[in-house]
Amino acid sequence: MILRPWIAIALTAALLTGCAVAPQPPQTSASVAQAQPILAPTGTLRVGVYPGSPTSLIEKPQGGLSGVSYEMGTLLAAQLNVPVRVVKFERIAQVIDAIKAGEVDFTVTNASAARAQVVAFTAPVIALELGYLAARDGKIQSIDAVDVPGAVIGVSRGSSSLAALSGQLKQARLVQFDALAAAADAMRQGQIDAFATNKGILFELAEKVPSASVLQGRWGLEHMAVAVPKGREAALPSLEAFANRLQQDGGLARIVANSGLRGTVAVK
Repeated sequence: MILRPWIAIALTAALLTGCAVAPQPPQTSASVAQAQPILAPTGTLRVGVYPGSPTSLIEKPQGGLSGVSYEMGTLLAAQLNVPVRVVKFERIAQVIDAIKAGEVDFTVTNASAARAQVVAFTAPVIALELGYLAARDGKIQSIDAVDVPGAVIGVSRGSSSLAALSGQLKQARLVQFDALAAAADAMRQGQIDAFATNKGILFELAEKVPSASVLQGRWGLEHMAVAVPKGREAALPSLEAFANRLQQDGGLARIVANSGLRGTVAVK
C-alpha cells in the first residue's frame, strides 16, 4: 500500500473534519527531513501495524483507515518527503520482530523494558490504561476478582500483557491468542472468562462481543511511544520533535479521536 504522503495527509484531514479538502503538500520540518536517510533508508517509510487496535490500525466499516501508528506514520512520511508503505501483521509481537529485523521502520507501541532491549523508543506520547473485558454473566465481575481458581484469561501471544500477568496472576490460567478476532470468538463462545490488554483494544472488542463489557479500574498502564530499529538512535531527537509538535498543535489529539482510542490518561 503506497500513498503519496501529502495526499495521505489530505485524506486524514478529510476523515477528521468530515468534509472534502483540496490536497496541499505539507510544510516540511528541516530537522525531520534531514533524518530521512536514517528513518527511511529504503526511500519508503515502512509502518508496521496490526488490525483491531486503535493504537495501531482500525479498518472502519464505512471505509477508510485510522489508528495511531497508521496516522502518525503517514504524517511522518510526509515530513520525510517519502512514500509510506503500511505493513500488516496479526499481532504486535510480529511488528516488534519485524522492526528488530529491520523489515519495518516505524510503529507506536507500549515501550516496555523488554521491548526496549530490541528496539529504540522515543519518550512516551500516550498513556493508556490496562484492563479486562469480561463476560457480563460470568464469574469475573470486578477487576479484583480476576485471579480466582478456574478463571481463564485471554492475552495476545507475545504481548507485554502476557509478560506482566504471568507474574501477577497466581490462580487464573492464561491462554494466548494469535489474533484479536480469535479472542473475540473465544469470548463469544464462553471459552475464556476475560481478555486482558489495553483499554483501547478492549473497547473495540466490546463492540464485537455484546455479551461482554470492560471492567472498571485498571491493573496497569501502557506508555505508548514511537519505536524504530536499534541503530537509528541518532534520529530519535527528530522523532521527539515531530511528536512534540503533534502534541502541541492538537494533531495527536485529533488522531486519538479519529482512531476512537479510549482509556487514555495524562502522560507523566
